[in-house]
Parts: sequence; C-alpha cells; structure tokens
Amino acid sequence: MNLRYILDANILMSILISGKSQYINMLSLFDFILPEFAFVELNLYKDVVIQKTKLDKIQFRQYAYTIFSLIKFSPTFIQQEKSIIQATKYCEKIDIKDVSYISLAIDTELFLLTRDEKLYKGLRKQGFKQIELFENFLNNV
Repeated sequence: MNLRYILDANILMSILISGKSQYINMLSLFDFILPEFAFVELNLYKDVVIQKTKLDKIQFRQYAYTIFSLIKFSPTFIQQEKSIIQATKYCEKIDIKDVSYISLAIDTELFLLTRDEKLYKGLRKQGFKQIELFENFLNNV
C-alpha cells in the first residue's frame, strides 16, 4: 500500500466539517499533499465548513490546527510545465479547476484521492490511472 497521496480539497473540507478524531489517526499514518490551489477552494467555502461543523468555535479551531499540521501543501511554481499541460488536457472536458491536483499527481507519481465521481470516471476513461475514490481508499486502510 502506498503511503503518500494527493488529497482533493473536498475531502479536506469534509474532514474539517466532521470533527472526527479518526481522521487525525488516518492523517498520521499517511502523507497527504495538496496543491496550493486548495487554499483558494478552502477560502471560497470557509463559511460552509464553519457552519456545517458540529464542533464549537474553540473545538473547531483546535481540530483544524491539528488537521493542518498533519498535511502538506505544494506550491504550483515547482511543478513541471509539461505536467500542467498534460493535466490541462485531461481536465478540459471535465473540470478545469482540477488541473492543479492532476498535475501534482503526475509530477509526484502519486495517486489522487477524490470523492468526485465525475472526475474519477472522466480521467479513467482517458487512461489516467493515478486516481482513486476516497471511499475505496478508506475501505482498504
């Protein structure tokens, strides 16, 4: 089993909303990397995350600090241009916002974990195999 994965921001948001300690355990066992673009998405949906969590403000802040201490972020400027171009071709008919995740997966040769079935099916159909649905990952952990 691989110990390093690219993580989609929607999974990170779900983890933050859940407040579940089992995610802390999971994040401690594996290395999860997100592209810096994940910050854009997190900022876009921060109000939704804060509103949906069942934790109070203090608990949420402590939980979020713990979660963010266990994941890594990768700046776009270190990715190879050819990976970004290839990822753009893969994503242009699915969702262009996923380019940074796919290019990071290509660049690092790691699997992307996602809950986005449209992205998963669309990429697999094009021959991109470095993607796994998060539920499948959880079932195999």
